[in-house]
Amino acid sequence: MINTIQIVLKPKIIDVRGESVKKQIADYLHINVSSVRINDIYTIDGDFSEQQILDVARGPLLDPVIQDYSINEPASTDFDYIVAVGFLPGVTDNVGRTAKEAVSTFLNKKFNSGEGVYTSNHYLIKGGLTREQVKSIASDLLANELIQSYGVMSLEEFKEKGGFKAVAPKVSGTTEAKVNEINLRIPDDELIKISKDGLLALTLKEMKIIRDHLTDESVIATRRKVGLTENITDVELEALAQTWSEHCKHKIFNANIEYTDEFGETTNISNLFKTYIVGATKKIRSDKGENDFCLSVFKDNAGVISFDDNHNVVLKVETHNSPSALDPYGGALTGIVGVNRDPFATGLGARLIFNTDVFCFADPFYEKTLPPKLLHPRRIFEGVVKGVEHGGNKSGIPTINGTIYFDERFLGKPLVFCGTGAIMPKKITGRLSHVKKANPGDLIVMTGGRIGKDGIHGATFSSEELHEGSPVTAVQIGDPITQKKMTDFLLIARDLGLYSSITDNGAGGLSSSVGEMAEDCNGCELHLDRAPLKYEGLQPWEILVSEAQERMTLSIPPEDVDEFLTLAKTMDVEATVLGTFTDSGKFHMLYNGDTVAYLDMKFLHEGLPEMNLIAKFEKPLNSEPTLADSIDIQETLTKIMSSLNVCSKESVVRRYDHEVQAGSVVKPFVGVANDGPSDAAVIRPVLDSFKGIVVSNGLCPKFSDIDAYHMAACAIDEAVRNAVCVGANIDHMAGLDNFCWCDPIKSDRNPDG
Repeated sequence: MINTIQIVLKPKIIDVRGESVKKQIADYLHINVSSVRINDIYTIDGDFSEQQILDVARGPLLDPVIQDYSINEPASTDFDYIVAVGFLPGVTDNVGRTAKEAVSTFLNKKFNSGEGVYTSNHYLIKGGLTREQVKSIASDLLANELIQSYGVMSLEEFKEKGGFKAVAPKVSGTTEAKVNEINLRIPDDELIKISKDGLLALTLKEMKIIRDHLTDESVIATRRKVGLTENITDVELEALAQTWSEHCKHKIFNANIEYTDEFGETTNISNLFKTYIVGATKKIRSDKGENDFCLSVFKDNAGVISFDDNHNVVLKVETHNSPSALDPYGGALTGIVGVNRDPFATGLGARLIFNTDVFCFADPFYEKTLPPKLLHPRRIFEGVVKGVEHGGNKSGIPTINGTIYFDERFLGKPLVFCGTGAIMPKKITGRLSHVKKANPGDLIVMTGGRIGKDGIHGATFSSEELHEGSPVTAVQIGDPITQKKMTDFLLIARDLGLYSSITDNGAGGLSSSVGEMAEDCNGCELHLDRAPLKYEGLQPWEILVSEAQERMTLSIPPEDVDEFLTLAKTMDVEATVLGTFTDSGKFHMLYNGDTVAYLDMKFLHEGLPEMNLIAKFEKPLNSEPTLADSIDIQETLTKIMSSLNVCSKESVVRRYDHEVQAGSVVKPFVGVANDGPSDAAVIRPVLDSFKGIVVSNGLCPKFSDIDAYHMAACAIDEAVRNAVCVGANIDHMAGLDNFCWCDPIKSDRNPDG
C-alpha cells in the first residue's frame, strides 16, 4: 500500500530553500517570481496501518517547531503553479533510504522485500507566469531529466485532479537473465558498430586483437571445456572494455609517440607515463637514497609516504568531469565519495582525515546562447559545490584546502578534482600496512552498497565524448552514509587482521576490483548470481561492471570469514562471499553454475595493444599586451579585485566543514578577522603529536595558450611556495600530479584531434 506524507513549513516560517530557488530563477533564467515554497514528499510503499503512518508523520520525519504535515492529501493550495520533481526508477535516493531506516527503527517493523520510501519535492510558485515559463523553470533548473522526472500543474488543474498521483518509482518488470554470444568474425564497420552501440569505447584495432585472440586453436579448445564457444560472451567483452578503457589503462599516456619539436627534429617517445612521470619520480627517489620517504608509488589505489615513526600518509586526487557535466550534483557527490574510497582501500586500509577539491568552471554569469544539451555554467557551479559539500560533510571528513578557477574554455566540460588524504599505522598485526596481496584460496567478499544499473559503463563512459544519448546508467549518486558505516566496520576488521587485501568497486565494479586483485595470485572464480542487487532484472554483465563508491572487495582467508561476516552483521553492514581467488591463470565468471566468462589473465591485463600517435609542437604566437597611456588606478584595482579568479570564494568555502575530527590547525581563512584566504592548510592527524601535514595546491590554466611546460612549472611552483609559507619542510614534500587533456585521436566525432 502506498501512502504519502507531505512535510511543509508553517506559514510564518521563512522558506530559506524557496528563497534560494527564487533567486536562482531570476539569476539563471531571468524570470521574476514573487515566491517559491518547497514541500518535502515521502512516498511510503509498505504494509502499514493508518495509525503507524500518522505516528511516522509526527515522529522521525517532522520538526514540530517549524513544520506541519499532511497525509495522502494536498498540504497547500497557496500557489499559481506547482512543480513535482522526483527520481527516476533505480536512481539512488539517499534521503529515501535513510527515511526507510528511520521508519523501520521508529516502528520496530521491517519493510518487506521490494518495499521502501521514496522522496520528491513540490515547488509552489507564485507570480504572473505562463505555463511555458514554468516548464522552463522545471526543466532548466529544478529537475535534471537524466535522473529525475517532473510534472507541472496550474492551481486549477491541481484542484480538479486532486493533486499529483502517488507513485513509488520502483524498478518494475522482470528481465530474464541471459548471456549473449557475439560473433566478432565480421567486417570492420560492424566491429566498430558493436563498440559504439555498446558504449565500449574500444577502437577497431582493439576489437581486432580480441577477435584474433579468440581464433587461436588452444584458446578455443580451453573454452570448449567449460562450455563456451569461439564467440565472445557479452560478459567477457564488457570485462575487456572496462579493463582496457582509457580510465583504467591511460592509453594516451602509455602510447608510442612520434614527436616533432619546434625545430623540426623528430624523436620517438615510448610511453609518456613511464618516461617522464615514473622516470622522473624514480630519479628523484634514487637521489634521496636512504632518505626516500615514498613507500608506495604508481602501484595501488593511492600513493603512500612516511609521516613519522609510527604512521604513513596516503593521498589520492582524481577527476569526475564527464558525470559532473551531466549531473553536477550527483557527479560531484560521487566524485568526492569515490575518491574517499581510494586512500581507504590502499594497502591494508587507511583512516580518512581530509579532503581537498579543485574546481574549474566557465563564467557562472555566462549570457550567450549555449550549445544544445550543455547545462548553464552557474547550474554546474552550484551543483558541483553542493555535491562535494554533501559528500564530504556527511562522511565526517574535513575539507581543508581547495581552489576555484573560471575560464570560458571549461564551458564544454568542467574539471572537478576531488582529493582525499588518510593515515595508517606503519604496521598492522605485524604486517607492513602499505603492502597487500590476495592469495590463492582466499575468499572473494563484497561489502557495502548493493549493485544496481546506476554506475554501469562509468569506466568506458569517461573515455567517450558527451552527447544527447549519453546514458543515465553512467551517472551514479554516491551514498556517503552507507560508505561511512562500511569504512567504520572495515577499520575494525583491519585491526583484527581479518583480510589479506582490499580494493574498491570503482570504475568497472567487480570486473575491476576482482580482476586487479586476481593479478596477485593469477586467477579467480566468481559467481555473479550471489551478488546482492538493489532490484531484480540485472543481466550478468551488468552485475559484473556496475560500479559504486560505497562498495569494497576483499580477499579473506577461509578461517577468518565467519568472524568477518559476524562483525559485518553486528555493525549493520552487508557482506557477501562471491567466490575464490585461484592460481588458475583464468578470469572465471559463473552465473547459476554456468561459465559466462573465461579469459586468460595475461590477455585481460596485457593484451591491450599500444596506441601509436603523431605529435607536433607548434609554439603559440601571442602578442605582448599593450597598456593604455593613462590608467584609472581605482577603477582598475576594483576590476581586478572583483574578477572571478581574484574575488573572495568565502561563500563557497564556508559551506564545507573543516573542523570535524578536530585536527585542522591552519584553516581555509586566516588573519585577525579570519577572512583572508590562507596559503595552505595544516592538519594535525595524530592529536597527541605536534607533527602536522601541510596540504597545498597549484593551478595555471591560463598559461596553456602560452606554453604547457611553463603552465606545469607555474602550478608546481605555486604549490611549493604555498606549502613553504605555512612552514612545510621542502626536504619532506611529495607532489601529486593530475592531468586533463583533450582526445588526441582524429575521427568523425572529433575532427580537431
